[in-house]
Amino acid sequence: MDKRRIVVVNDDSVARGGTAVLAVMSAKALADRGHEVIWLCGDEGANPELVAHGIEVVALGSRPLLDLPAKRALVEGVHNRAAARLMADFVARRDTSDTLYHVHSWAQIFSPAIFQGLRPVARRTLLHAHDMFLACPNGVYMDYQKNRACTRVPNSFDCITTHCDKRSYGQKLWRVARAARVHAALGTLDGWGGIIAIHPGMKEKLGRAGYRAERLFTVRNPVVAFSQDRIRAEDNRALLYVGRLEADKGVGEVAAAAARANVPLIAVGEGPMRAELEARYPQAELAGWVDKAGIGAYAARARALVMPSRHPEPFALVIAEAAASGLPVLASDTAAMAGEVEDARLGFAFDVFDPASFDAAVARIMDLPDDEVQAMSARGYSGEAALGNTREGWIDGLEAEYARVLAEIRA
Repeated sequence: MDKRRIVVVNDDSVARGGTAVLAVMSAKALADRGHEVIWLCGDEGANPELVAHGIEVVALGSRPLLDLPAKRALVEGVHNRAAARLMADFVARRDTSDTLYHVHSWAQIFSPAIFQGLRPVARRTLLHAHDMFLACPNGVYMDYQKNRACTRVPNSFDCITTHCDKRSYGQKLWRVARAARVHAALGTLDGWGGIIAIHPGMKEKLGRAGYRAERLFTVRNPVVAFSQDRIRAEDNRALLYVGRLEADKGVGEVAAAAARANVPLIAVGEGPMRAELEARYPQAELAGWVDKAGIGAYAARARALVMPSRHPEPFALVIAEAAASGLPVLASDTAAMAGEVEDARLGFAFDVFDPASFDAAVARIMDLPDDEVQAMSARGYSGEAALGNTREGWIDGLEAEYARVLAEIRA
């Protein structure tokens, strides 16, 4: 791809959450390929890695909603006037005919206000759907009150009158107001570069919000295995959980399933359920937070990774990371990848809300002959059924989307 100016838009600059990690990674990789990258962020932009890669930082200097006084957060979450001014001013002063805009996150600082500022350059703007906030008010198509995935049309009468929020119905209505701003700004995506989904399974849910199917594209996330060497899963008996220790992630269900099966459990991560898990399941090994490089040592002791999330996971990176390491996977059928795991014979899917289904999946992997576990492990490790991109392949995919956008304008 010819060298371009690419404006990467993201709420925060420090790679703590998954979206920020990917946004920062893309900015650095694109700069390394010779593109002029400008990082336009909602926080103070204090990430020396960006500067080290020659990336210009344009910062709003604000804070995430949870760090703001309640009244200010209530207003700025729906419409951040300062963010609107920043975006409009940047486009007016710095735009060129082939500058590309790539929006990763906006819901915690920028708010939907930035979409109006991007309207003059909408045809050269791509929106990355790392979650479902571009469509669904609560961002995951989940009815938290009923503990079930939601099939409603976003911001329809049925949606608005349903209390599905984690916290309160008032919070739900606030989210509806924010989603209304998003939908008003984006419409059906006519005149926009499009939405990049991280998994093809997201397209139906994005389409449910009124976005045209032909403006929805897929670039799967990059995947780095837990281990460079194949994990000899066939030699192990433990189950591995990697993620936040919180109810929505299903860690309580996996701890209970492991206890019922008398199978060792290794849980890597931190969260509000730690004390409860320690008290109820003293036999479980709670490793706490571990950096990426350290997860491999725990994975090397596991027979399978369990991804038991209650709410729909659009990508569930740990599934792809585990499979690429040679670790079989037990995946909640709420995950978009669950069907792929079974189709590629990389593991088994189960219903996280049905203990009998969960128990059956655990029994299948524990009772599976070691030579079959080894074959399952080897399939994942070989890459023949890769569930994500390599880092280089991911950047190639983003560059292809940029080239497509510019080609459509010229056509």
